[in-house]
Amino acid sequence: MNRQGTRLRIAVGVAAAGLAFAGLTALPANAAGDGLSVQYRTSATGASADQSEPWLKVTNTSGTSVPLSEVRLRYYFKADSPSTTYRFACSWAVKGCSNITGTFGTLASPTATADRYLEVGFTSGAGSLAPGADTGDMQLRFYRADWQTLKQSDDYSFGAAQTSYAGWGKVTATRAGALVWGTAPAGNEPGPGPTDPTDPPPNGAALFDDFNYSGHTDPKISEHGWNVRSNSGGPGVPGATWAPENVTFVNANGNSVMNLETSTAGTGASTKQTEVLTKALKFKNGTYAARVKFSDAPRSGPDGDRLVQTFFTINDLTAPMADDYAEYDFEYLPNGGWGEPSNILYTTSWETYRPDPWEAVNQHSEARQSYAGWHDLVATIDSSSITYYVDGQVFGTHGAAYLPERPMSINFNQWLIDLAGQTSTTPRAYDEQVDYVLHVKDQVLTPAQVAAKVAAFRSAGTTFQDTVPGS
Repeated sequence: MNRQGTRLRIAVGVAAAGLAFAGLTALPANAAGDGLSVQYRTSATGASADQSEPWLKVTNTSGTSVPLSEVRLRYYFKADSPSTTYRFACSWAVKGCSNITGTFGTLASPTATADRYLEVGFTSGAGSLAPGADTGDMQLRFYRADWQTLKQSDDYSFGAAQTSYAGWGKVTATRAGALVWGTAPAGNEPGPGPTDPTDPPPNGAALFDDFNYSGHTDPKISEHGWNVRSNSGGPGVPGATWAPENVTFVNANGNSVMNLETSTAGTGASTKQTEVLTKALKFKNGTYAARVKFSDAPRSGPDGDRLVQTFFTINDLTAPMADDYAEYDFEYLPNGGWGEPSNILYTTSWETYRPDPWEAVNQHSEARQSYAGWHDLVATIDSSSITYYVDGQVFGTHGAAYLPERPMSINFNQWLIDLAGQTSTTPRAYDEQVDYVLHVKDQVLTPAQVAAKVAAFRSAGTTFQDTVPGS
């Protein structure tokens, strides 16, 4: 794949910028020996409700003790709309609500009854289940973030008749990443994911921004260390401009999100791209996370442009093939590009490159499917590898050869590879949205811990914090 122009333009640009089946379902044939069963009941039986109430109970049917920190449960449901967000709560639990976590994910293969899931996990404080023991009641619930009534009659895991605990195969259970109970919606079997305990993350130096700003001229943006790019240069279409006014802040289900708009009328002069990046290069090992909404179609005008929607970290190339260069990307191409005919998501870890003649040293992972909608993106960097997660699942793991030698900036941008994908001169505009960004210095967090960290900031009313020291 020839990505010469893309990589050169990104590096130069950033440097220039300052850088009903009801009842029990049979266990999977390969899971009988793993010894867990899940019971379910609900106390909210209506087709619509103020909140969904999946009450669960897990039983150890094996002959050995099972640490609950290895166990994860998934309840599958259909979102009321692609933009609807949800909140998890625990009303009461024998094991203690403080020892139970709940995070939401998006299914890779949506069905008529499921495109999201609630994943329930346990901290080490929940202890272990002895043979024959169960967790007791876990009275869980989730609700729309805007507190509007939700529809649950079309949810895969919902059972209106389940008013007493009984085995329920429409909730899945995994142990250490292996499926041991239940049947997921077709094509969405839980795979190996992060197996670390979901204990609340430890305190430490962190950057968190909820993007609660009035507009691109809000002085707090600069005070908080961000640059809304206006200088010329790549990546993108020659002659395009980087338009600060196209970076706006909008309300989505009661929460402020950053909107990056890229627009064009089919010429370089009419093309306006957007980029927001930290002014400081001070981020290296640790955890990077953001909740990002990708778009397959323009907000207005004809579709087809070869667009790139991103979340990445990067530093400058000091010399061709310099071994202290670093870049770690989430890049979504809704209409293809770089030789790809349709939508594809890349994660790429860069060691170095030479612009002329082109030579690159990198490793990438990819998935050729639509990622339209909100997604939780997490990348972790430790002393041995880089791991990328999408919606709580491992997307790719890259080796030690690609670890960073120098600190980097954190970036979001949206730009056009070229104008060949759509040659119309009709104006069109595309949006990429960002709910929050989080970096935790020198700590590798699981996606569940990321969610807990973000929830803690929001519960405390914290919209911005940066305790990461300068490099």
